[in-house]
Amino acid sequence: PVNVLGVGGGGREHALSWRLRQSPTCGELFCAPGNAGIAVEQGVRVVSLDETDHAAVVAFCADNDVGLVVCGPEAPLVDGLADSLIAANVPCFGPTKAAARLEGSKGFLKDLLRKYDIPTAKYERFADPEAAKAYIRKEGAPIVVKTDGLAAGKGVIVAMDEDTALRAVDDMMVNAAFGAAGAEIVVEEFLDGEEASFFAVVGGGVAVPLVGAQDHKRVGEGDTGLNTGGMGAYSPAPVLTPALEKVVMETIVQPTVDGMAAEGCPFTGVIFAGLMIKDGEVKLLEHNVRFGDPECQCLMARMRGDLVDLLLRAANGTLGDAPEMAWSDDVAAVVVVAASGYPGAYKKGETIKGLDAANAEEGVKVIHAGTALDEKSGDVVSAGGRVLGVVGTGASVKEATARAYAGVDAIEWKGGFCRRDIGWRAIEREEGK
Repeated sequence: PVNVLGVGGGGREHALSWRLRQSPTCGELFCAPGNAGIAVEQGVRVVSLDETDHAAVVAFCADNDVGLVVCGPEAPLVDGLADSLIAANVPCFGPTKAAARLEGSKGFLKDLLRKYDIPTAKYERFADPEAAKAYIRKEGAPIVVKTDGLAAGKGVIVAMDEDTALRAVDDMMVNAAFGAAGAEIVVEEFLDGEEASFFAVVGGGVAVPLVGAQDHKRVGEGDTGLNTGGMGAYSPAPVLTPALEKVVMETIVQPTVDGMAAEGCPFTGVIFAGLMIKDGEVKLLEHNVRFGDPECQCLMARMRGDLVDLLLRAANGTLGDAPEMAWSDDVAAVVVVAASGYPGAYKKGETIKGLDAANAEEGVKVIHAGTALDEKSGDVVSAGGRVLGVVGTGASVKEATARAYAGVDAIEWKGGFCRRDIGWRAIEREEGK
């Protein structure tokens, strides 16, 4: 068995910890910094490590005979955590600093896609706000404006009119609303259609397909209101047929892997391809270098194989002879319970009850995101914007979401809210509407 350290403390990391723990090859499992849900997950030890202190992470791995580090969030990867681990001979599932530019720099990504002829929206890069505005006036709206650097998923403005696009340029480049992330921007054509996500595990030039998912980004029902990190998701994604998944692997994922190697920054980790699908054609919106959150919760609920073995093979470049990953045929759906006010200002430290009752519902698993333990009372309290992810599994999207909502309804937290229409498009499709 292999001792594993998971890095991160959100919903994605709770889901990963839960699934890693069930892997036959998993020895001791640590998670830093973890959260209140990971802390009570059987067989997982939460440790207080600062992931920005690379030397401390390396020392922990040496002291605890860690044979695999699984990095959940993107920021430590963009900061070069994998490089520090590799230098100390600790296998790491996650890209080097150079390879993490796939997500860390929108401009780097778009240039790579153009060079290797990977289908995507047409675009230009700008370091000068006036040049960006001139391009926007020339192209017209709708148009998309993105910060080049990481902005916690909020640096993308889909402008339906020219004024909004021009204001976005000023916000990013002149008023520095996103700090250094907005010093350079990408302006690209607006693509419409149906969005979906596809995931692949990559290492040693080999890409192993996982499965697809769809998520709901908007805070309000009917997909309205402000963009968030994601209010719910489901897997599989009905729009991603097996034939289309093959196209995604052949025209998007594998050419990306080959292109990264050719550029001298071979990729190890997960590629999370954000796709736009219209009339059976698929284009890449963006790549991320981590499991999506909340999509990861659905993937982990459906996964049946040995995740530790798969991720270790990726880290060691031996994916070529990996056994095929097994998946449940069931649908998994996750409903995010967020703090009132999210994605704007919200309160923290509110007591949450009923979690055991929610977990006792048929086909339900409660995943913690922004939670903490109150040291005095021992209660679980809210500690973030997205606080819980309630996963339901069932034979259809309709059954899976119904189970997830039964779990949500068992939770007692006045300051929480969720969207009540997760999966609505897929349910309409199931019912033949």
